[in-house]
Amino acid sequence: MPRNPIKASVLIFIPIATGVLLWTFYMAAQNKWHLFADFWFMSVTMVFGSFIAGASAEGGGAVAFPVMTLIYNIPPDVARNFSLAIQSIGMTTASYLILVKRFKVEFGYLWLASIGGTIGIVLGTYYLVPIIPPPYAKMLFVTFWLSFGLVLFYINVIYKRTTSSELKKLSWAEKITMIAIGILGGGLSSLLGSGLDIFSFSYVTMRYHLSEKIATSTSVIIMAINSVVGFMLHYLIIKDFGVQEFNYWLVCIPIVVVGAPLGAYFINNRTRVFISKFLYVVIIAQFIGALLIIKPTGNLLLFSTIVFVLGLIFFFGFSWLSKKIKFLK
Repeated sequence: MPRNPIKASVLIFIPIATGVLLWTFYMAAQNKWHLFADFWFMSVTMVFGSFIAGASAEGGGAVAFPVMTLIYNIPPDVARNFSLAIQSIGMTTASYLILVKRFKVEFGYLWLASIGGTIGIVLGTYYLVPIIPPPYAKMLFVTFWLSFGLVLFYINVIYKRTTSSELKKLSWAEKITMIAIGILGGGLSSLLGSGLDIFSFSYVTMRYHLSEKIATSTSVIIMAINSVVGFMLHYLIIKDFGVQEFNYWLVCIPIVVVGAPLGAYFINNRTRVFISKFLYVVIIAQFIGALLIIKPTGNLLLFSTIVFVLGLIFFFGFSWLSKKIKFLK
């Protein structure tokens, strides 16, 4: 990868410009410009979603899925398929920028989480998606990450943890555990279109005290890989990628190829403390939004409470474990 900033900028611009040019030719040849009048709300959604995807440990689907299913009453399978498809464009572009600009990435767990994520999204698509109702899936997502946000706040602000810029060489047991974390995260991605990124992010920041700044860049690449796998699974094998999500995809492509890399560039120039605060805001906003829209009661409220408590135990367990065992170099 080039060290010259001008050369790096050219390498970043060329594929983005090429992609936009090919998209423009297709839209003109197929006379699809009217889609913007019909589906402008998706373009607006992904202005925010793509920036979040590049700037945080959450994919654009973390914004797109709840907006599509809860506000616009779009079927969950369409929202999931769209999320995977649009992330395969936006987060891949953001990953390209991360690699070309040589942002710090922790490859020590990237491939392990990606292997597990591939297994998880395939298994989840066939065996998990059919049995999990969408409201439960969404409350699982926002409640689990609320518990993570609270634990992260505690160890950063109250406990004042120290962080590492890299992981030590992982043992075989740790590698297997990382793959297992990937499988669980991939299962979430099969439901919501995202999840592997924040799941792997939470694991390495809690157990290994890896800096949020490095974990964020790594999680973007992990979710880009997982999104491509999921998109190809639905488009080429299951073949349930329909016209509706395809049209949504078309009106968002030129937005995410700019928005996601912009988010990645923005967050890389911020401190890990800023990134943590940014993540707190995103997590809390998602949770409040889910409460206002879903209005969980009865069994769903009980389910959410149990998930929250188990999440606190889960993440505090990793935090406690990191104090007892010397993991870092």
